[in-house]
This record gives sequence, C-alpha cells and structure tokens, in this order.
Amino acid sequence: MVNTVEFAKMNGLGNKILVIDMRGRKDLVTPEAAIALAADAETAFDQIMAIHDPKLEGTDAYIDILNCDGTKAQACGNGTRCVVQALASETGRKAFTFQTVAGILNASEHEDGMISVDMGLPRFRWNDIPLAEEFHDTSRIELQIGPIDDPILHSPAAMSMGNPHAVFWVDRDPMTFDLERFGPLLESHPMFPEKANITLAQVISEGALRTRTFERGAGLTLACGSAACAAAVSAARTGRTGRTVEIDVASSPVRIPLKIEWREDNHVVMTGPAEWEWSGTVDPKTGTWQRDVGGEKAAL
Repeated sequence: MVNTVEFAKMNGLGNKILVIDMRGRKDLVTPEAAIALAADAETAFDQIMAIHDPKLEGTDAYIDILNCDGTKAQACGNGTRCVVQALASETGRKAFTFQTVAGILNASEHEDGMISVDMGLPRFRWNDIPLAEEFHDTSRIELQIGPIDDPILHSPAAMSMGNPHAVFWVDRDPMTFDLERFGPLLESHPMFPEKANITLAQVISEGALRTRTFERGAGLTLACGSAACAAAVSAARTGRTGRTVEIDVASSPVRIPLKIEWREDNHVVMTGPAEWEWSGTVDPKTGTWQRDVGGEKAAL
C-alpha cells in the first residue's frame, strides 16, 4: 500500500481543518499521526476530516473525525463545510450525503460559495447528552464556576448536537472572559462523562448572537460550528431569539456570520464559508507530510 495520501489544509471561519483523502484504503488516520500533525505549526489543526469510501448505500462518503489530541469527534460542522468544498471542486457536484459517528449529514454548496450543512436533530434528554446526573430541564442545569454567591459562569444549557455541549449565557462580550483558564475545568467537569464543548454566548438582538468556544479535545478554538448550532437552539428554546439567527463567532478572524436555522422539523441547518489554503501529501500512520510544489490545488 502506498504510504502517503493527499490532504488539504483548510479552514471554516478560522476553525483549522485538515481534510485527508483516505478513499480506496482500509486503514485509518492514527492518533499518533494526528498528534504529530497538530504539533507542527504548519499543519496545526482543530479537527481532521478523513474521507473514507461510503459504508452505507445512498451516502457519498464516511467521514472519520479526529481532534488535535488524537481523540475521536462525533461531529464538526465547520469541517463538514470544508469537505463539501473540497469534493465539489473535485467532482463539480453541489450536494452530498455523509455518514459520521453522529449520523447522516446532508450538505450542499450554493452558487455564492456558501455551504449549508443539515446538522440533524438536537437532543435534550440528560442521558442522551450525556450528563452524569438526571435533569428534567436541560435548558438550565446546576453548574457554576467561581464564588458560590457571585459565580463567574452559571446555569448552562446542555444538549447534544452529535457531541455534548454546554452553553453559558453571558451579559457582556465573550472575549472578555478568561475562557482559556475556565475552559479545561468545565470541559472535564464530572457533570460531563464524555467531556463537553463549552460555549459562552451573548444575545446581540432577537436575530443575532455572539459566541466563543472551548472545544472538547481541541481547546480554545477560533470557531466551532456545532457549538454555534447549540447556542442558536438554546437561544430559541429559552425565548432569547427566534429560530433563525446569525452567529458572530467572536474569536474568528473571518468576519462572516454563520447563519443557523432551527427548522420547524427540528433539524438544525448551518450555513457559512469554507476556505482552501494549500495541499500536500501525508502518511496517515506517522503524520509525516510534504507540501505540494506551489502549494495550491483546486481539489483533492
């Protein structure tokens, strides 16, 4: 078997993504390769989206998702948009159906280059998220950080968007909180047996939110698509906004908002950009990589 495969360095609103083409192979991108790639400044990433041959009839690919610490992720909305852009450039197609650990995702590229991903149904039951304790109402669970009489963060909404999320509502810019310090404590809190993505969300208007996320397995990230979906759903669920909002991802260098629609059928659809940076080849076992001559290519 040839040791190397093609990959692309991409991003979704600054969320650093490696799209690795594993089609035609039986092996996987190893945790060791992921950790090695994450440690290199040129290939540092938040998630790897490894494209495999489809396992189910009617799907276009199976997507294996890895975090930068080598652990598996169930969902990555920004990464899925990157996969769509890569495959659309390769095939000329505009619509795709992917299988992931979290389920089936339908996605499409629009004429303006924006990409929509149906992220599926949010789950609210405490044991589906999962939480370590039973809560009848997961729109506001008992959890806080800071002094008991004056907590810095408290009473998050909890849900699963294919991966567990906790959304803390704040009344000032999320960038003013020391999330780099609080994030690891909350991500690994005993309340979350599978850890959780931690998001700070501020209501800007009835149709707009501002968010910042400490991502499970990746740390403080420039953007997290599933967290934006969780914040939008939580806002609508608690009457803070309507069911369609624009998300200003506070930490993203790309000043294009994500559009999140929680449809009447309860599916959550996220629309936003993806950007191709450069391409190369990589050994999926070791993470040893080489950049393409010129560094640019239109497709995998």
